[in-house]
Order: sequence, then C-alpha cells, then structure tokens
Amino acid sequence: MHSSSMQSIGNQIGYKVRNIAHYGQPQIEINLDGGHGPTGRYVTSYSTMDTITGTVSVTAAHDTRFEDIEIAFTGTSQVFVDRLTTTPSISGRTEATHRFLTLKQPINEADLPQPRSLVAGKKYVFPFIFTIPSQLLPRACPHTVASDHVRETHLMLPPSLGDPDLAGHSGALLDDLAPEMSKIIYGIKARITQIREADGAVSLIAEKMKKVRVKPAFEEQPPLNVDPFDPEYRIRHEKVIRKGFFKGKLGTLTAQSAQPKPLVIPGARSVPNAQITTMATVLLRFDPADESNAPPRLGSLATKMKVSTFYASAPRQNFPARASLGIDLTQGVYQESVSLSSLCVGSAQWKKHTSASNPALDDSIERRDSGISDCSSTSANNARNAGILTQPKNYQGGSFYTAKILVPITLPNNKNFIPTFHTCLISRIYGLSLQLSIHAPGVSDPSVHLKVPIQICAEGSITGNENARARSVEASVAREADSMFTPRSVAPPNPYAHEREDLPPEYAVYAPRHTSGVTVVG
Repeated sequence: MHSSSMQSIGNQIGYKVRNIAHYGQPQIEINLDGGHGPTGRYVTSYSTMDTITGTVSVTAAHDTRFEDIEIAFTGTSQVFVDRLTTTPSISGRTEATHRFLTLKQPINEADLPQPRSLVAGKKYVFPFIFTIPSQLLPRACPHTVASDHVRETHLMLPPSLGDPDLAGHSGALLDDLAPEMSKIIYGIKARITQIREADGAVSLIAEKMKKVRVKPAFEEQPPLNVDPFDPEYRIRHEKVIRKGFFKGKLGTLTAQSAQPKPLVIPGARSVPNAQITTMATVLLRFDPADESNAPPRLGSLATKMKVSTFYASAPRQNFPARASLGIDLTQGVYQESVSLSSLCVGSAQWKKHTSASNPALDDSIERRDSGISDCSSTSANNARNAGILTQPKNYQGGSFYTAKILVPITLPNNKNFIPTFHTCLISRIYGLSLQLSIHAPGVSDPSVHLKVPIQICAEGSITGNENARARSVEASVAREADSMFTPRSVAPPNPYAHEREDLPPEYAVYAPRHTSGVTVVG
C-alpha cells in the first residue's frame, strides 16, 4: 500500500477519534457585545483601557458534573525558530510560548448551579467584562534585561500580530507583514473542568477561545541613537561625482537625513482609509572640485519602508540587532520592503555659500551623525539652522552649495502597519529608505542612498481614552479622600517610601463595579 494511502487512512482515523473524544462534551459559545464600525462590519478591535463585554453560554447534551467554570482574557506570544546549520546535531526547531496577560472573570458561587452539575438541554449564560490594561505587570517580564528601558518596553502591551483572521482596520483583512514564525494572540477563553474520581486530579472537559484584535495605544518614544557602524542604517552618504569617463572630478555630493517624526496610526474602531503621513528631510551639500563646477542635476527620490520582525525562542535581554543573528541561534528575523513613493526633485534649488559659511568640524557632530540634530557649538548650531551639513572628508576649502528636500511619507492603505514594539520574544521595527538619483554620466551608480530609522505610534480609541481619563479622576478623588482620614506622622521620613509609590497598580484598579450573574434558559 502506498504511503499516501496509509497517511489518508491515518487522517480519517484521527478525525473519527477526535469526534468521539468531543462527543457529549458541553457546548461553549462566546458572544461579544458591540456595534458596527464605520465599514458596517462587526467590531472586534479594542485598544488600551477599552472594555470587552459579552457572555459565555454553556449547554450540555447530557447531565454533566463539573468542578469549575473559568472565563479569562489572555494574551500569548508564540514563536518557533528553525535552526539550519552545517552541524546536524545542533540543527532543528526551537519553540517558545509566553503567556504575558491573564485577566480572570470572577464568578460567584451562587451563580453556579448547585450541585455542580449541568442539566441536559439547559443553557447557562455567564456575563463577562474585561478592561484592557495600559501596561503589563512586572511578573510578565521576569528575566534578566540589559537596562530599565528594555524592561519598560517589554511591559508595554503589544498589538495583535501574525493572525490573518484579525489583521487590518475596522473589519478589513490586511497583511500585517508578519512571518508565520511569530504570533501574538488575544482572546476570551472559557474552560470547564472536573475532578477525576480515580486520582482526584483536575481534568479539562471542554474549552473554547474567541480571538479578539487588540491595537494598544503607543506614545512616541525617544529617537533611536544610531550606531555609525550599524549596517542597518546610513544617515549620511558621501559620493565623489565625476564629469564623465576620464574627464576628472566634478565634486563631492553629501546627503544626510535623520529620524523623522513618527507615523501615527488611528486607534481601534476609527475611520479606515485615513492617510497616515509624516515628513522626512534630506539635506544636500555639494563641494565642487573646481570653483567653476556647478552642482549635478538631481533626478528622483524613491522612498521605501523596510519592515523587520525579530522573533526568538529565548527571552531577549536587549533590543534585537541583525548583527547578532549569526551567533544567536535562538533568534530569527523576517524583513520585507514596501514601496512608498517616487518624488521628482529636479527642481530643488541649490544655494551657494562661501568658505566662511562652512561649519567647524566638531567631534560631537560626527558622533551624532547629524547636521540636523542638536549640536554643541554655536557655529554648528547656526549651520544646522541654515540647513548646512558639515564638510566632507576630502574638503579642501572654497565655496560649496546646499539644498534641502522635504519628503512626504505616506503609508499605503493595502497593508496593516502595526506600531513599533518590543516584547520578551518578538519585536517590530521600521526603517526608511531614501534613494536619490542624480544625472552623472561618470558614476557607475548615480545615486546616494540613506537608511534612517522611523517609528510608528498608535492612538487610543475614543472610548478607551475617555475611560482612562475617568479612571484618572476617580483615582485622584479616592487618594484625596483617603488622605483626609490618614493620621499625620511626626516620625522621620522613610527613605524607602518612594519604592512603594513606584509599584505598578494591580489589575483590580481597572475592575469595573458590577455584579456578575447567570441566566438559565430552557
């Protein structure tokens, strides 16, 4: 018998065994409350401080004894890394799962059937309500990290990632540019357990999960401090331009840019197809080899977005870097480029400067790699404000030319761009490619290429922002009320009091005041 036939028979047997195993199990149905978004589709996107409400319905085909019914909102990262090496003994696949969030819905004893038995044909309805927290508890990131900043980023709530059923905006299913090796999944999970009479152990008799899409709010983070030796980025590029083959040098063209302001994606349940834009700046400087040489003619400026998803089967102690992939077999990266636009810049205006306008070369400027970022010297500051780059390496003195190009950056609507984020296992970062073409017959590659980091942030939803403000007001009023009844102390101040104040709030702070109930139908 052929192996394919054997495999087909095996699949059929496995399918029947699973059916037998599930036969007679209580049926669980999870329904979410909500309305219709701008597209008319059912809303399943939630943001920071949004509330998720709904019901879990349980129906048993026959009388079934149980021990407990659990309803929880969970967030889980799933990663696998395929290791392909020249040594077969260390090749293979490593996997990791990280449950970073678990919020449990309390169910009163009085709401459960007494005795603990589901009556055949009756529907038991349990309501639930969860509030998506603004950050994770410290126990979600218990491993060693390189700095407090890494820990803080790992404790930010990550967005849903890698599930094609939930990607996109307000019902539209779009590619979120994530590999199958990494997933971040949120969902409402319901479980029914019982005690085995044979050994007294708890066993699972029914379980179901309904996925939901989470798009947390992400505020702007400080600009990335780019290492000049990092091959991922090039914020300054110098190129010698020739008049033509065997005709001598025309001069040196220098291009430089910096991390632009972040792109801000709309919050959950916002109007789709809204343009997400920012502006990048490219500064140019041309130093002619001879005073009579004019600057080269500029062509077009093409922009691309480089999307990098890093994933690892072991906790990350620092932010991911492509340079470490060769020595770290537990880490992988998936990169994809998305074309944004091609801008004609032939009309850019060159401005001539005398040698007196040349900014003094300062070590701090070189370290920061920027004629745009803050500089320490007054002359460098004046040059920066005038849009003048520092001199190239082969500067011999004399006059030079400068130009400034403003480049609009707009994200396409056919992809689902998620915010820049870092977790213990998964990271998403973005880079902006700026390639400027020039008309120079004596150059084999008539272009200068810049690669700068760019950040994507996210707004919160309207309801989530309102809930956050309301909770902030409630917390402030509660603290003021408590302070009125707190006895004053004349003892010396406690040097460790600030440590208690810095402790993160418990999820109980976000628990809404309501009474849970159960409804029996039929």
